[in-house]
Amino acid sequence: MKVEDLLVEAKKSIHSDYAKILLADLLEINPLELLIHLNDKVDNEIITKYRNEIRAIKENKPLQYVMGYTNFYGLKIKVNKNVLIPRYETEELVENTLILIKKYFYENIDIIDLGTGSGAIGLSLKSKLNNANIDMIDISEEALEVAKDNATNLNLNVNLIKSDMLVNINKKYDVIISNPPYIKLDGEVEDIVKDNEPHLALFAKDNGMEFYDKILKKSKENLKAKFIIAFEIGFDESEDVTNLAYKYLDNITVIPKKDMQGRDRMIFIISNNLLNNE
Repeated sequence: MKVEDLLVEAKKSIHSDYAKILLADLLEINPLELLIHLNDKVDNEIITKYRNEIRAIKENKPLQYVMGYTNFYGLKIKVNKNVLIPRYETEELVENTLILIKKYFYENIDIIDLGTGSGAIGLSLKSKLNNANIDMIDISEEALEVAKDNATNLNLNVNLIKSDMLVNINKKYDVIISNPPYIKLDGEVEDIVKDNEPHLALFAKDNGMEFYDKILKKSKENLKAKFIIAFEIGFDESEDVTNLAYKYLDNITVIPKKDMQGRDRMIFIISNNLLNNE
């Protein structure tokens, strides 16, 4: 079969964009280049793989899981059913955290990424802060295996630790960053997310506050005198997370930040010791 024949076949079952992305990935070309390869013959092994992937998409599997990776902050990040698929909002969390780090710290700092999953956050920071010491924490051994594969594939030197957030972590850090589970137990979630992504990384008790509370309650033991805490949050959770921050920490400034769609999706908790050094 030719490339054009396969695309016509696929488009009968799945969205045209998905058909192009999947085939281009298997052919190891840019989807925009498909037009100049329409008459190329495709070997049987790729045809079989392509049809299997089309079937998976039809069965409501996320594109990223079918391909086995996603692009995040310029990095190719392996993903599977054991980890969340990183979102654009998380890229914004990384970008805004990097801006603050470069404003307030030298590069040689200690950072901890809590609930690392695929490792997308910690590895993105490491790729931009080569001399930073980065510990990446997750309670899931399966998730840590994915993060380990990503660190190896990207040739980035980080520390992977199995822990329930900051439990049994005794080190002190300049930066704590986390995209913890924050969806309320009765919160609405798209079927494709609910049916495929790990609930351990999605849902939280206490109206979505379970892990913010757990992190902030112990954070004083794990922070240096000058610190930043960076959280991704649900769009309606800014006030609750802010209240928790002031409940557990002193001498801080809390800065909510909107994402590109104008929703409160990040919170930065900064020690006034750091701010006063500007």
